[in-house]
Amino acid sequence: MLEFSVKSGAPEKQRSSCLIVGVYEARKLSEAAETIDKSSGGYLSAITRRGDMEGELGDTLLIHGVPNIQAERVLLVGLGKEREFDLPALLKATTAAVKALHYRGTTECVSHLTELDIRGVELEQILRQSALAIDAAIYRFDQLKSSPDPAPRRPLRKVTFITPSRRGLLEAENAVREAMAISSGIALTKNLANLPPNLCTPSLLADHARKLTETHPHLAVEVLDQSRMETLGMHALLAVAKGSTEAPKLIVMEHLGGEADTPPIVLVGKGVTFDSGGISLKPGLDMDQMKYDMAGAAAVIGLISIVAELKLPINVVGIVPTVENMPSGNALKPGDIIKSMSGQTIEVLNTDAEGRLILCDALTYAKRFKPELVIDMATLTGACVIALGRVPSGLFSNTRSLAQELIRAGETSGDRVWELPLWDEYQAQLKSNFADMANIGGREGGALTAAAFLARFTKDYKWAHLDIAGTAWVTGDNKGATGRPVALLSEFLIKRARG
Repeated sequence: MLEFSVKSGAPEKQRSSCLIVGVYEARKLSEAAETIDKSSGGYLSAITRRGDMEGELGDTLLIHGVPNIQAERVLLVGLGKEREFDLPALLKATTAAVKALHYRGTTECVSHLTELDIRGVELEQILRQSALAIDAAIYRFDQLKSSPDPAPRRPLRKVTFITPSRRGLLEAENAVREAMAISSGIALTKNLANLPPNLCTPSLLADHARKLTETHPHLAVEVLDQSRMETLGMHALLAVAKGSTEAPKLIVMEHLGGEADTPPIVLVGKGVTFDSGGISLKPGLDMDQMKYDMAGAAAVIGLISIVAELKLPINVVGIVPTVENMPSGNALKPGDIIKSMSGQTIEVLNTDAEGRLILCDALTYAKRFKPELVIDMATLTGACVIALGRVPSGLFSNTRSLAQELIRAGETSGDRVWELPLWDEYQAQLKSNFADMANIGGREGGALTAAAFLARFTKDYKWAHLDIAGTAWVTGDNKGATGRPVALLSEFLIKRARG
């Protein structure tokens, strides 16, 4: 992990391997770049006049030997049009700058991009998102390759952010400290989700949860095995696991940072370590990506690590129901009727709608903590990807204020959500002639009927459901886990902790 720090000071006086300063389109120097230009006798403006740096967003130019400054090198990075400069533009410029330096033997740098003014965006937000963008830019998952991709000989290890003034430096340092904890939690989430399904089993997820107690002894972790779950009546969860030789687990992690009698926030993450679809077998194309069906579980483990690292003064419980969904002679079948922990019966019409079956028992189990609220995150439906693409996560909630709070946290963190309806009218699609409900509601509104199914098990508390099927990983040449919605929920929990 990179080390981040903050300080204030004039650019020409910074002793560093490299200074990062910005240039807007039409070759307009940023304030820090102008200061360096004056100190160096017009050295930067002479370069921009020659057309080597036009200021197009994301362009970079590394300059050696700039006179009359303390830094060894200066990296000019394009900021785009000044009138259109916003937080996404800043993050794109920051990412481009870091990628340019990471493979050029620069072990540390000082960035003046964080002192650029962005209307309506606080410095803490700029610092936190800049740090997360930098770590995301250099993240690699190649430990399973026999010949890993060549690493930089002298990789970037430390980034210092410059603040506009010394005022608020303490808050800025705190923002960077939070960013480092969040980034570590996102990396843990990505690493777990990127593991292949032959390695990432329910037992491995349980081991990783237990491992958190080694560095955070105040965390309590309990893992319920099949026998315990049978005693509790978790027959919906266990039914999904029947077709696999991998034993199911229910992982419970407790961070008690608040008053003992304060109701906790409960986070629930879907943990299907591989989803073949079961008897309702998925098509072969892209089935390898079903290793990401435990991305919600990975996010909960990552979030609990962040909460513990920051010692947030709130009570948070993480619940991870985790199974493998496979076809076999013992597997759950279409037409089977199972009884959930809540006592409600479910007619299984499609064994590929298994995430809601393990979640419904976990959401029922959450009641025993008398929660203030419950948030589940799950790669639940392909229908959500069709509806929203891969930009926002789908949000459903039975509480208007909770939904609004999550929407705001999404906007602040850049890990956005879009609210979809949780209307009673969708319940009619779950009607069954033989059980209390069916596990699917037909082709229309698949993400909405999946949420409507979960809503039947969450009537006793405030609840939000995040469908992350379109946001938990990316496809194509850059295929890999994104770590979402860890940034969103970290923002939510930190804000809650501040009161």
